[in-house]
Order: sequence, then structure tokens, then C-alpha cells
Amino acid sequence: MCDTPWLSRRTALRGAALALGATPLLATPAFADQRFRVLVFSRTTGFRHASIPDGIRAIRELGAEHGFGVDATEDPAWFNPEWLRGYAAVIFLSTTGTVLDTRPQRAAFESYIRSGGGYVGIHSAADTEYNWPFYGRLAGAWFKCHPVQQAAAFDNEGHGHPATSHLAERFTVVDEFYSFRTNPRPDVDVLLTIDESTYLPDPNTTNLPVNGDGEYNETWLPGETGYMSGERGVPGDHPMSWTHRNLGGSAFYTALGHESYLYDQAWFRRHLLGGIRSAART
Repeated sequence: MCDTPWLSRRTALRGAALALGATPLLATPAFADQRFRVLVFSRTTGFRHASIPDGIRAIRELGAEHGFGVDATEDPAWFNPEWLRGYAAVIFLSTTGTVLDTRPQRAAFESYIRSGGGYVGIHSAADTEYNWPFYGRLAGAWFKCHPVQQAAAFDNEGHGHPATSHLAERFTVVDEFYSFRTNPRPDVDVLLTIDESTYLPDPNTTNLPVNGDGEYNETWLPGETGYMSGERGVPGDHPMSWTHRNLGGSAFYTALGHESYLYDQAWFRRHLLGGIRSAART
């Protein structure tokens, strides 16, 4: 009888997963032709991006095309040692807010990463778990603000990385461009940077007017700007995609991915595929 609570919890977790339309990890012949599996986690407790279904679809299609399995969930109960060990990488797809509810869930994920598991962060994965220092180091930087969606020029620094080796030296993207609370460059290998002189960083979410009289929201501070340099009107170094292995596993992050159209672009899908493969170490 002492095993009953453990069995009941395990059964309940798998039942919840099946209810979400995902398949728990089982040693079945159906997985024999898949080189590895990834878990897409897209839970939000803050802003929810309309592009999340597009991202899940794109990653599923990449898996079908390139021979890896894809499970998708928004249930944090999947973050347990038994299930995580079956994945080569976990993809935080536009998550927001606090998405792992309990200390055991955080501990399981941290152990997974420190044991060599892979992490992929897409767009607002950087707007996630602000009260968890480990996650901040894993993502590389936390979100600060963004201006309105527009076009901007990107510079490619990752010529030898599979996520960026196919991209031009300089290219233009229409998306929502994040600035970060800190510059991750000292601790990561930067793949892409954005040229701040090619877009309007203000007004951004730290100083957007809230009404027609020009009043500002409560988070506005004089001198706040979308520039990473922190000096109004002075463009600075502004990483937008990077990779690192600082915590045991391989981590990849891209700030791109707000706009739904990107997930149908061949170059962006290859960007994601390269990031997934590098995180999975395949």
C-alpha cells in the first residue's frame, strides 16, 4: 500500500497529459525512427502571444521533416525527472510570467539542465521566471521593454553556428524587438545583433502614453529608452540571439518570433532548427 500515492500521482500526471492531446514518453516502436525528442512548453501567466499556435505547428513540422519527435504542453507537471530525461531539449515558446509552480518542478528542470539537457528560448521566454536566478542565467537576459512592431536591420555574428550560418551578413526583419535588462554578451556567444540606428526604440513599453493627454504609465522613468546602451538617442550593442553552455546543458535563445508570419518563413524555420539541434547536441 505504501506505493499507492506514487502510482496515483504518476497516473494522474499521465492522464492530464493525455487530456491535453500529447503523448507521454513510452518505450514504443513508434519512436524508433526518431533520433531525439523535444518538449515545447508554451504556458503563459502574463501576456499571451497569438503566434504560439504557429510556433508549435512550425516545430512539429520541422520534427516531421528532420526526424525528431515533438511533444507540446502547457502543463508544468511535465517538469519531473522521469519525463524530462526523455527529451534532448525543452523549448520555452513565448512563455510569460511564472510558469513552473512548485519548487520540485524548478528543481527537476535545473537538474535536467545541469545534467546536460538542452534549452531553447523563443521570444518572450526572456519575459519569464523573473524571481528565479537560475532561469535568468539560462535564458541569458531578462526582457526590459519593446517599441511598436517595425522593420530593422540585423547583423550576423554567428557564421559558424547552425542557427545563423545560412543568414546574410546583414538582413532586415519586421518583428517586435526586445531590449533586455542586462547585456548578455560577456557570458554568451552572440549570434545576432540588431542595429539600433535602423529602428525607432521609443516610445516603448517603459514610456508609452496611456491617454490622449500624454500622461505616462507608472513604470515610466525619465531617461528610459529602448536602446541597450541606456543612453537616450545613443545606439549601443544590442544582442538578439545567442548561445551558451554555462550551466551544463546547451542553451539557445532568439528574441525573434513575436509575429506569426515568421513561422512560415524558410529562413526563420532554419534559424529555429539550428537552435534546436545545437541545444539537443545533434
